[in-house]
Amino acid sequence: MAQELANPDEPVVLGEEIDRVRLITLNRPRQLNVISPKVVSLLAEYLEKWENDDDAELGVGRAFSAGGDLKVFYDGRKLKDSCLEVVYRMYWLCYHIHTYKKTQVALVNGISMGGGASLMVPMRFSVVTEKTVFATPEASIGHHTDCGFSYMLSHLPGHLGEYFALTGARLNGKEVVAAGLATHFVPSEKLLELEKKLISLNSGDVNAVKSVIEEFSVEVQIDEESVLNKQAVIDECFSKDTMEEILKSLEMELGKEGNAWIGGVLKGLKRSSPTGLKIALRSIVNEHTIREGRITKLSECLKKEFRLTINILRSTISGDIYEGIRALTIDKDNNPKWDPLTLDKVKDVEMDLVFQPFEDHLELQIPEKEECRWEGKYENSAYATLQQIDE
Repeated sequence: MAQELANPDEPVVLGEEIDRVRLITLNRPRQLNVISPKVVSLLAEYLEKWENDDDAELGVGRAFSAGGDLKVFYDGRKLKDSCLEVVYRMYWLCYHIHTYKKTQVALVNGISMGGGASLMVPMRFSVVTEKTVFATPEASIGHHTDCGFSYMLSHLPGHLGEYFALTGARLNGKEVVAAGLATHFVPSEKLLELEKKLISLNSGDVNAVKSVIEEFSVEVQIDEESVLNKQAVIDECFSKDTMEEILKSLEMELGKEGNAWIGGVLKGLKRSSPTGLKIALRSIVNEHTIREGRITKLSECLKKEFRLTINILRSTISGDIYEGIRALTIDKDNNPKWDPLTLDKVKDVEMDLVFQPFEDHLELQIPEKEECRWEGKYENSAYATLQQIDE
């Protein structure tokens, strides 16, 4: 996570057109390429334009990003729905990234966390390096696993999704591939050469693109101590229905030989927002249960995440997200005062308020029909109309 420093002379996103290849670069590396309102708008503009361009076949994105601009959320904490527009636009964009009609390649040579990782994982091809770091740490600061990740993580083997969502565990590049969250591992010193080869390919043919990437990629072997080798314990502990049961199970496993790593997991969970943990768990468990019933839809998941985010930003049951941001990025004292302070004080009846569906016209408007592919934009939503009335 990082804050974005304003510099009007520096474009936050670069878009290039080279024959049949389209190249997007997130252009604030010093600020870890945080996703600001401007970034979201530009990404949507480029992606819509190029998907409808018959001359565009292949999209290549330099996509390392530390996630959402937390300062934007914090600065708007006292203004009603000050961040609703950017939240709406981001989730709407997430749907189009997942369902994009042309071949996309993400080149990720750095941090890929939270919303930033949503620019990597859904791509047809996602290339990571030894410098890549993946995590979904939102629950720890009172938020939830968003930008489609309650859907994506719930589809991982066993209960890895619950583990990543609740602990914010960091994976290196090889682990990201091994976990199924990226397609290829390429050493960083070969990444520029790969990019040049993809551009010279000048084609979106899936097999041709795959062949080029495989020329540079190497087979991954995760370290013996990798958390991915702990899946039996993870499945045992994170298959529980409640946070209290998960913690109890972890404490029982901690006493067994070879499980010293659980100590760090427990410490992190007990330091995290109780409200954020419970919301994230319920969101992931719901998707996991739906997955097993084989009826899950990405669009419904994004609508749910939109509701959760808006209700969290509205402090419907807790203001933990603002306290978490304050402790992490504003005062940087790493000493948040959660409210409520313990898991048992987060009541199910309050959780129901956060998950309660909105009226139909206030839901995220995901285009369901192919001929309406790019409809449902914020400016055509009920929220934009309401904003105009307020003004």
